[in-house]
Amino acid sequence: MNGNSITIIIGGGIAAYKSLELIRLFKKAGARVRAVLTRAGAEFVTPLSVSALTGEPVFEDLFNLDDEAKMGHIQLSRAADLIIVAPATADLMAKMANGLANDLATTLLLATDTPVLIAPAMNVRMWEHIATKRNLATLRADGIMTVGPDEGDMACGEFGFGRMAEPDAIFEAAKAALGVPGPLDGKYIVVTSGPTHEPIDPVRYIANRSSGRQGAAIAEALARRGAQVSYITGPVSIPAPKGVDVIKVETAAQMFDAVNNSLPADVTIFAAAVADWRVDGAGASKIKKQKGELPTFTFAENPDILASISALPKKQRPKLVIGFAAETDHVLENARAKKKRKNCDWLLANDVSGDVMGGTNNQITLISDSGEESWPMMSKNDVANRLAEKIMKALTTP
Repeated sequence: MNGNSITIIIGGGIAAYKSLELIRLFKKAGARVRAVLTRAGAEFVTPLSVSALTGEPVFEDLFNLDDEAKMGHIQLSRAADLIIVAPATADLMAKMANGLANDLATTLLLATDTPVLIAPAMNVRMWEHIATKRNLATLRADGIMTVGPDEGDMACGEFGFGRMAEPDAIFEAAKAALGVPGPLDGKYIVVTSGPTHEPIDPVRYIANRSSGRQGAAIAEALARRGAQVSYITGPVSIPAPKGVDVIKVETAAQMFDAVNNSLPADVTIFAAAVADWRVDGAGASKIKKQKGELPTFTFAENPDILASISALPKKQRPKLVIGFAAETDHVLENARAKKKRKNCDWLLANDVSGDVMGGTNNQITLISDSGEESWPMMSKNDVANRLAEKIMKALTTP
């Protein structure tokens, strides 16, 4: 990271001590680091310790005439290649989302045109509060990048999501934001996502409730870690993930062709909810309603994309073939049978009897030949990050 300049804003939370290790990682990688310490952050780490690690003066006060003379807050807001807020407390996130600027940190963030990465850290109840969720959605819509939070024990004695991501995870996310080669650099991954639409006639089709959010989150998580990603998506209304090659399709047959045309790949991930059947001989004209008569349809089976890729010869087969099992009942029993039938390496089972297909959260059980691993309910972004980490380990383990 020689030549990169980082500004770290240290918010007020027990996780502030992790910012010291984060500074050390950036300095070790050759980056220049400047730190802004909020008044609350100074209750947890001292300016002296921060300055000793950065080798730079620590900026604390918006109205410090000496600091303003050496580097005004406007210049400070734009002098870095990346601004990191770690920890990003609920208070800091709320101020950012609403454009407040009542101290040096928030004024800097409002004045900057530099990319911003935040590492949220707070009590689990605060993280789950509707106001924090609303603020997070606003920040993401504004282009603010996020990393974490993680699940675990908290200083307050509670357990859940809200722990700040570990310094090495923030460091990797920062490298991805800066375009520095990541751990999946040189790997090519194909991700399918969304529903397919199977025509009945020119104006009607068979579909399902998939929003495409999980596949999009997976594609973006892999791209952030340096992978080249082909993102093959059925019709969706969500924005395309950043940093990927987007291939739009409508039908299962088109998705099948797009996947095969995208091979060879190191990894294929089939998160799309592909229709099992299509109408055989869909009408070229709109079917008209006839009084007293109901239309009848003959169905044909769509190509089985997951099974066909799993069955490729070893030299052509991806190193990892990963599928999803969206079930409404007997989830694990059906998922185990599907993995055996499809012969994929990993299968991610999830219960879609609620609002999972259109919602923002998911609960996964990862089934592989080495066993089963149940993940707690979490956001689809967190599912994507956890899956990306497991893929990284699988590709680098002999």
